[in-house]
Amino acid sequence: MSAEDKEAQEDELLALASIYDEEEFKRAESAQGGETRICLELPQNFKIFVSGSATETPQSNSFECTVCFLPPLVLHFELPPDYPSTSPPIFTLSGKWLSQAQLSALCKHLDNVWEENRGCVVLFAWMQFLKEETLSYLNISSPYELKMCQAGGGQSRAPEKGSGAAAAAGEALDARAVQDVESLSSLIREILDFDQAQRRKCFNSKMFLCSICFSEKLGSECMYFPECSHVYCRACLKDYFEIQIRDGQVHCLNCPEPKCSAAATPGQVKELVGEQLFARYDRLLLQSSLDLMADVVYCPRPGCQTPVMQEPGCTMAICSCCNYAFCTLCRMTYHGVSPCKVTAEKLMDLRNEYLEADEATKRFLEQRYGKRVIQKALEEMESKEWLEKNSKSCPCCGTPIEKLDGCNKMTCTGCMQYFCWLCMGSLSRVNPYRHFSDPASPCFNRLFQALHTDGEFQEAEDEDF
Repeated sequence: MSAEDKEAQEDELLALASIYDEEEFKRAESAQGGETRICLELPQNFKIFVSGSATETPQSNSFECTVCFLPPLVLHFELPPDYPSTSPPIFTLSGKWLSQAQLSALCKHLDNVWEENRGCVVLFAWMQFLKEETLSYLNISSPYELKMCQAGGGQSRAPEKGSGAAAAAGEALDARAVQDVESLSSLIREILDFDQAQRRKCFNSKMFLCSICFSEKLGSECMYFPECSHVYCRACLKDYFEIQIRDGQVHCLNCPEPKCSAAATPGQVKELVGEQLFARYDRLLLQSSLDLMADVVYCPRPGCQTPVMQEPGCTMAICSCCNYAFCTLCRMTYHGVSPCKVTAEKLMDLRNEYLEADEATKRFLEQRYGKRVIQKALEEMESKEWLEKNSKSCPCCGTPIEKLDGCNKMTCTGCMQYFCWLCMGSLSRVNPYRHFSDPASPCFNRLFQALHTDGEFQEAEDEDF
């Protein structure tokens, strides 16, 4: 190796290392060579798709998506001893989403660039061409179709007329061109994974204003909602999510932006809250989903509460955890064909439910509780309403008392206590009438005061005692 070639190679490699970061350029440790990874700048809203006729599996049928980044082209190179004075760099060009024919066309153009600049270093020119002109050189535009050829190599949309790639498409494939992908399904997966990773990298490096704490923070300290693209800092979202989960509002973990309904994904929630709170969130989310299923009931035992699948048309369920057999209607121990027992507290609710129900619901309630139970609830309702309207309760024992006629000194049929029908006060056992003759009494001279149907009191003739 001449001193001039050695110096030129060292200068070129040092220059490339200073221009590109470690992800774009890596120098080989043992030889004069290295590797460059070239990410193309895609047009806005660049789409890739897979046509139905070209799919390998049903999962990739009618696939289409918009990407901001595609996996890089990789240029492996080695500098021969007589480079750049005599020989060009030895290289291979690999890519995942370009066909071998397209990669061969790019290799051919790199050879042309060398021929035009023989005797000069060309690695920078090669890298700039691949980064800035690959799409236009191969006539690639959106939407871009991904295909795989039958021979096992990659095949994308055929180059169109108007570039050097069109002429190369009919030539023999270049051995230096390598399509580094196993199958169409793996290619789709790698494209989506790379695009997501690069989007995250760009997001982490930008500054965002959190509209909760009004602080500017790096994207690495923030989280965004994919549905609406609103961004908030992780600290604020963490506090917000933790409060909602503790309150049991697992369906309210939405974007804090007013009138925005974008919901946080379980993965985002897991990133922010602790393990214990996420377990509570996961449990409540599952329970709320099960509650929407008509064929799922919960074991009524307070210490169990295990979800139990209900057989159609059957009112018996058996808990798989504690083996408790219960009625799915009343949640009590299974009672066979006998009607569900109704507690005194629920009898009033049953009556109201029955009166407000339609004919189909009434038949269901009669089948569930029995017609006799329903009739009893209705009769008790009528009795209670009549008693409330036409009777008063004894001030001592509470027995309902109806006044048919006579004076206002009443005797309870239950405890035999005397009481005043007007003020409902208890009267003396020795002289109950003193209550009506004492001028200091509120019922003075009202022993025979009658209550007419219109609710007005009328004084009778005063009598002497």
